[in-house]
Amino acid sequence: MASSFEPRLINGPFGDPGLFVGMRWEGTAAVFDLGRNDGLPAAELLRASHIFVSHTHMDHFIGFDRVLRLFLNRDKRVHLYGPEGIGACVAGKLRGYVWNLTESYTLVFDVTEVRVDGCRRWQFRAATGFEQEEIPYESLEPSGSPERPLLVDNGKFRVRAGITDHRIPCLSFALDEPTHLNVDNDEIAQRGYLPGRWIAELKQALREQRPAATELVPARQDGEQIPVRLGDLQELVRITPGQKIGYVVDTRFMPENLAVLLPLLRGATTLYCEASFLDEDRDQAAMRYHLTAAEAGALGRLAEARRLRVFHYSSRYQGKGERLRQEAENAFRGRKEPGAMSDFDSIAV
Repeated sequence: MASSFEPRLINGPFGDPGLFVGMRWEGTAAVFDLGRNDGLPAAELLRASHIFVSHTHMDHFIGFDRVLRLFLNRDKRVHLYGPEGIGACVAGKLRGYVWNLTESYTLVFDVTEVRVDGCRRWQFRAATGFEQEEIPYESLEPSGSPERPLLVDNGKFRVRAGITDHRIPCLSFALDEPTHLNVDNDEIAQRGYLPGRWIAELKQALREQRPAATELVPARQDGEQIPVRLGDLQELVRITPGQKIGYVVDTRFMPENLAVLLPLLRGATTLYCEASFLDEDRDQAAMRYHLTAAEAGALGRLAEARRLRVFHYSSRYQGKGERLRQEAENAFRGRKEPGAMSDFDSIAV
């Protein structure tokens, strides 16, 4: 069964962090982090409707300028989410240019700042020279945890964030499908229907839990246009739990962070996680507030992720990438290495 998500790392494991997730059948995409993204084709980047920034160290945010350049003359609202201070960082980027000829442009950056005390939101419109305008933030779950807020829930995918400590607030993310809807093509044919746009309408109606009496018009093999009740069509679709993608960078393996990350990432289909240091250098990793490869693997195992993809290797390990990957995989599978940390499972969270 194909997922709605088509994820891939934008750069190699030693390059700037960035994850591109295409939304299959939707023509849109989500991007996690804005490091160097020159290798991502413009046509792909232009699909992005939502951008999620973990923090604004240069290797996670320098790619904002390319986004700005490509999107500038587009009729689009780009939703960008980041940690405390993201509003000021976006404003600073935009103030670096002169905007005297953009009155007719319709591009809007809709920026949400995720904080432990709640979220703030601004818009930056090209038509006003990207003046910073605060707008109300409406929480998607008023009673939810401010440490793991639900940022997006549009019926097609959800994104939740977790705030961890990188000596500054840093965000990790979980992207998931509320449900995965898979049509039974054999049953469609047996009922005399044809594939078409009506199937997407059927799925959306089921996601929105519309009344069973709602009528849709499926494409028929005989060409007739006959309305059919949603309740009579729902048997054509198999509803199963959706896919889930976790994204973690620039954080330290300590109880306070794990208390945020483990509920956020629990059961991820694929966890994309930094593995900046070898475990033999875990003191350096702790000092720099990064994860070792073994810690990345342990995080994936503790979160019960199904697959682990590691990246964001320190340049000091050029030529040792396979060793980092293998160390992470060993910890993920619960295999102990000589000299490696052995107390992951005993850490209290």
